[in-house]
Amino acid sequence: MSLLEKSPTPGRVLLDDTLPLTALIEASQNLQSHTEYIIRVQRGVSSDNSWQVIRRYSDFDILNSSLMVCGISLPLPPKKLIGNMDREFIAERQRGLQAYLDSITQHPLICTSLFVKKFLDPNNYSANYTEIALQQVSMFFRSDPKWEVQEPLKDMGWRIRKKYFLVKNKEQPKERFLLSWVDLGPDKFLSDKDLQSALKLLSNPSMAYLSPLLFSSTSESSALLIRPFSERGSLRDQICKVKPRESHLKKYCNPKKSQGLELEQIKLFGRQILESLKLLHDSGLFFGHLHASNVMVDDGVCRLVDVENGMLGVPSVLRPAFTQLRKINTTESIDVFCFGHLLYEMTYGRPPDSVPVDQFPSAPHSAVVSVLQSILSTDACKSGMPTVPALIQTPLFSDVKLKHSEKLQIKVPSRLKEALKSAKGSLEKRLHEEQRMLHQHRRLTRAQSHYGSEEEKKRRKILARKKCRQSTCENEEDVSVRNNNNSGSGASSPPTCPSSPTPPPATEHAPF
Repeated sequence: MSLLEKSPTPGRVLLDDTLPLTALIEASQNLQSHTEYIIRVQRGVSSDNSWQVIRRYSDFDILNSSLMVCGISLPLPPKKLIGNMDREFIAERQRGLQAYLDSITQHPLICTSLFVKKFLDPNNYSANYTEIALQQVSMFFRSDPKWEVQEPLKDMGWRIRKKYFLVKNKEQPKERFLLSWVDLGPDKFLSDKDLQSALKLLSNPSMAYLSPLLFSSTSESSALLIRPFSERGSLRDQICKVKPRESHLKKYCNPKKSQGLELEQIKLFGRQILESLKLLHDSGLFFGHLHASNVMVDDGVCRLVDVENGMLGVPSVLRPAFTQLRKINTTESIDVFCFGHLLYEMTYGRPPDSVPVDQFPSAPHSAVVSVLQSILSTDACKSGMPTVPALIQTPLFSDVKLKHSEKLQIKVPSRLKEALKSAKGSLEKRLHEEQRMLHQHRRLTRAQSHYGSEEEKKRRKILARKKCRQSTCENEEDVSVRNNNNSGSGASSPPTCPSSPTPPPATEHAPF
């Protein structure tokens, strides 16, 4: 169904918000009463995709105040009212501000926040996304008045271009539902008609382990979706023991009470999630967005939400991680990689700091570590991911008894299946191109680092000296040959290399 035809923003968003931003303070300039810092910002690895922004210390201070909700102490240099125009002080402050920029652009959650994006890239993040979402939702309510907004759920998720609202159906006044509005992303390759058909497949309430869509509507630039609302929140909310409706930065940046699950829960939830992935893969549907916030748990049953994200073309939160690994090059391998992240979080109460992971803390069972190693270790990342059926057959999950014993399936029309296959191929092609660029960038960086190393400089210096001596020797040989030819004498004597001169005769000393 399409009720959002009068979208104010034509076309899908081509900007990938998950591409990391790096920031380098190139210079500072003193004006009448303050100092401005000139920052070079770059998106991704290409220096062609860079720009300058100018910021004062007060701008940094405002940004830091906005990020205090994270509960993390960030290294912003302190204020100074007297002597803040001294050259030495400005140089010291610039170093401190650079350390601050490094800390916020390298933090996996803070770097995704709108505060940081707008600070570093105001041209691309100046829109009021909440206002745009409210316009779209209002249009929807005018066309379908049985729905009513209860309250906006501000910053509940990490996506800048996705907004959430708690709504109710007037025909079911006691029930609460979750409405989300989201911009279509750069990986949206299905036609509008095929996208709407694919969304209808996800509206079946009898699909085990998948949270059904109760309503969906798309336009050329965005989608509006309604699904059941869980008061208990997501699996990550339960692991971190936080209130589901709070800001994601407040909930997840520095949770104080997070705790891993018991072994039986790990086994049961892991098996249910693997069954849901197998169902999607067997049906030709692609996901790529598995993480603890996209899993709901009610009455001991896990259900995936936001399964439509892959078809809407929005980038995965783990994209910066798996684009570094060239063996993760299909949507199926992405899902397995994401499952490894999720299994780690279920086990230890927090996601891994980085991947690959070769040292694992003690786990409730060796079988858990074995599965983690098969996905997150250096060897696994280099050789490739195991398949979902192979993971189901591991000792950790093979003996789990499921309530749904019948074979799970989603009936996909053949024409739609071909469209999904084509869209999947286009998504993977963009991933391969990004991985190729990253690989080339790493090779160039290693070569430049090696060329500038002290050992390499010393080697080149020695080689230059050898070439110089060899060149001098060859020049002396040429001069000797010419001199012999000019003298007209017989056979010339062999030339003498100046690098091995004939020692002078010993000087005789008078006896004492």
